[in-house]
This record gives sequence, C-alpha cells and structure tokens, in this order.
Amino acid sequence: MIQDEDGQLVALVSVDVADRALADFVHDAQRTVAQRVKLPPGYRLDWAGQFKYYERAQTRLALVIPLTLLLVFVLLYFNLRSAPETVIVMLAVPFSLIGAVWLVWLLHYNLSVAVWVGMIALAGLDAETGTVMLLYLKPRARSASNAWRAQGSRDLTEAIVEGAAHRIRPKMMTVCAILFGLLPIMWGHAAGPT
Repeated sequence: MIQDEDGQLVALVSVDVADRALADFVHDAQRTVAQRVKLPPGYRLDWAGQFKYYERAQTRLALVIPLTLLLVFVLLYFNLRSAPETVIVMLAVPFSLIGAVWLVWLLHYNLSVAVWVGMIALAGLDAETGTVMLLYLKPRARSASNAWRAQGSRDLTEAIVEGAAHRIRPKMMTVCAILFGLLPIMWGHAAGPT
C-alpha cells in the first residue's frame, strides 16, 4: 500500500515476528537489506513500529535501572544507618538477578521492557527481604556475641543460623504470595483478562 506521509509517498511493509526476539529479527533484517538492497537516489528506508518503541525504552532503561539501584541503596542506607549493612543487603541483588536470567533463558522468553521491569521489581523485593533478615539477625548476633564474650558457651555462628531459621517461614510466605500473584502474568499471552 502506498500512502502519503510528510508530503512524501510512503510504502509500508509490515512483519509479524512471533517466534524470536523483535530486536534480533530487525537487526538481522537490517543487515540483510543493507547487503542486498541498493536504494536509488531520493529513497530512504526507515524501521518503525514496535522496534522503535523498544529502542526508546531500552535507552530509557539504561538510565532508569542504575538510577533505581542507586535509589534503593540510598533508601536502605537511611533505613539501616550503616554502610556495611547496606552493602551486605545490596550484594544479594546480583545473585537473585542471576536466577532471573536463568529462568528467562530456561523458559525461552525474549528480553523485553516487561522483563526488565520485572527484574527491577525483583531487585526491590530482594532488598526488602534482605533488610528484614538483617534487621532480625542483628539483635540475635549482638546478644550471641555478648554471651560468647562473657561465657564462651554460645557460638556466634550457631546463633545466626538459629535466627535465620526462625525467619525463613515469613520470608517464604512473602515470596510465595508475590510469586503466585504474578504467575498469571508470567504465563499470560494476551493483554487484559482472558
């Protein structure tokens, strides 16, 4: 179909890509077109549609993701009032993201804006559960350390393991509630209720 856009004739070609990542398809198509198609003078080729939106979102996410992690770090610091404790909580974030990347790979999902937003949410959830665990373990470790110095009877590691065991059930309940709430979104294929 030939249309008029900005005072110029435009021919649109639509492609529906279902079985692979849109960005990968467009990059392959751009390379193939550049090798095989020679445009006459006065003609131009533009890649638009969802790909253009994806590129814009990718540019924004390159700024938003580090900014979000910095904001989480600052908020944790104001909450915990300790740089080492904040670093301890933040060190857990990359390990949870590694698990998310593996799951995306195992389920053969394409990286999209929704996946990146989910990873940002996962980083927030990880920081939250790490903070809860740290705040619960701090008094246990402190009292065990004092008792260990005074009596030498209680091992600090044993007190920390015991404190962590008491916190597992509430953490698992929180994580399972979030996971089960998000399963319909993870396996849904359409927008809105189906």
